[in-house]
Amino acid sequence: MFGVDLEELSTADVLSAASEFGRIENRAAVRVLEAALVYADRHAVVLGEPRPGYEQIHVYGGDGCPGVAEFAPIEFGAVLRMSSGAAAALMGEALALRHRLPRIWAAVLAGDAVPWRARKIAHACLALSQQAAAIVDRRVVGIVDTVTPGALDKIVKAAVWEADPDAAKAQAEAAARTRGVFVAPSDDHGTKRIWVRAAVGDVIRFDASIDDLARALKTLGDPDDLNQRRAKALGWIADPTAAHHLLEVARHLARTQPTQEPPNTAASDGATSDGAAGADSAVCDSADSAGDAAWGDPEVLDCADFEQEPTPSDTAASRHDSGDDPGDTHHTGATHHTGDAEYPGDSDDAVRAVQGSANDVAVDAFSRRVLAGALPARLAAIKREAYREGLGLGGGRRNRHTLYVHLTDRTLATGNGVLRVEELGPLLAGQLNELLGHDQIVVKPVIDLQDQVSVHSYEIPDRIRERVRLQHPVDMFPYSGAEATVRMDQDHIAPYERAGPPRQTTTDNLIPLGRLHHRAKTFGGWQSRRLPTGAIAWTSPHGFRFVVDYTGTHQVPTAPLTQHAE
Repeated sequence: MFGVDLEELSTADVLSAASEFGRIENRAAVRVLEAALVYADRHAVVLGEPRPGYEQIHVYGGDGCPGVAEFAPIEFGAVLRMSSGAAAALMGEALALRHRLPRIWAAVLAGDAVPWRARKIAHACLALSQQAAAIVDRRVVGIVDTVTPGALDKIVKAAVWEADPDAAKAQAEAAARTRGVFVAPSDDHGTKRIWVRAAVGDVIRFDASIDDLARALKTLGDPDDLNQRRAKALGWIADPTAAHHLLEVARHLARTQPTQEPPNTAASDGATSDGAAGADSAVCDSADSAGDAAWGDPEVLDCADFEQEPTPSDTAASRHDSGDDPGDTHHTGATHHTGDAEYPGDSDDAVRAVQGSANDVAVDAFSRRVLAGALPARLAAIKREAYREGLGLGGGRRNRHTLYVHLTDRTLATGNGVLRVEELGPLLAGQLNELLGHDQIVVKPVIDLQDQVSVHSYEIPDRIRERVRLQHPVDMFPYSGAEATVRMDQDHIAPYERAGPPRQTTTDNLIPLGRLHHRAKTFGGWQSRRLPTGAIAWTSPHGFRFVVDYTGTHQVPTAPLTQHAE
């Protein structure tokens, strides 16, 4: 079947082949679960007394399942090209099926239950007692393969609640009490999601503050729609002093600016004979006209009339020249804070534009375009005014935050291209200014990772930790994609020897490792060495080999170095 050219088959035969491939895949998945069980059984104990850092026994499958040595899933996952966490979950679910859900496990072995569906049921029951899991086992064994995955999830949830009603009630009460502010761990093109669960009154007041700031931005000339301005308001809420000053300036403008357009303004502003410009203006105003009524809705800054010209971003890329070859990667830290210092774009003219706009701003279309183009400088001036007397958070200068930006010399020189911000992911170069906001930017010197920095001690100084993390942005263990953060361990590739040669702690002899992987290398038989290419070669306890470099993990296609009779 695998050697047949599918293009030569009839449509019915192609469907039959796909069905057979699915059955083969399911049978292989069953064998993987069986292999996980045998492997787990062989790692049910650890030698010697448990000591700090050494391997411990963990129960991955829930109540009634045997324990497994915690380093065991690491090697099992590596040979299956999956992370250590995914391998631990697979082994735990296999053990749960065998020990807690025997009916469903029997159906899996007989080919009457798809393995991945059975694993989902096992995962849903992990918190149940063995007796409660047995109830779920009886309830759902006959329908694992007969209903859709969505329907199966609902049935399993109901069965779990029925099996342990007290636990279900406690979980429902706990869920009703959960409050917090949650930020998504990943971003999408420079945009992050945030969820808020809080008291009703607090949410209403928070929403009203966002609306106030969104209307203030419109009054200052922001041409974006209401939702976009509400999103920008979050950045101002994070800086209460500046937000208060923004509201004060905007309310002053709303009270003092004319509320009626001069006659024939639309015609002079390039409106077409069919009234397209006026229609656009109506659409823009309708988005938040009710809320703007309280502000006077100054027509002089009607957002439909703005045609903002693109302005250069005030980023590190626009202020640096590079003599390196194209494609070389640079890493720079951008520290930003607010305080008494100047802001990019500040000038006396910008301050006067804010302070004097009530009397000086003309109502013709050309002046409005100029006003829209000056928006970043005017917002920066508002922040400067807010902090001129040292009124920042805590009565003084705010804390500094460092952002590590990875970019090529081409992006640095042109201001265009893709860059990576640590713990945020890829961004377009033009979004860096949006990320930094209008705060003061201090660009640190570019760090040349070709320089080898070393010390004599075992302890790793911050300057070396920073370079290692920039050189290796992820955990360098096989199939681990965890991002290397300041909290991640750094491991000496060649173990440090107290009586050994000097300068053993060097950027070339260190890699970032998660704590579990660091312990597995120190106490679990894993070995590593750096290759001339800079990649890290790993050998597992049973002789399997892997190479980890900037492109990921590559399994070396060779037989294990040793054969163990176990």
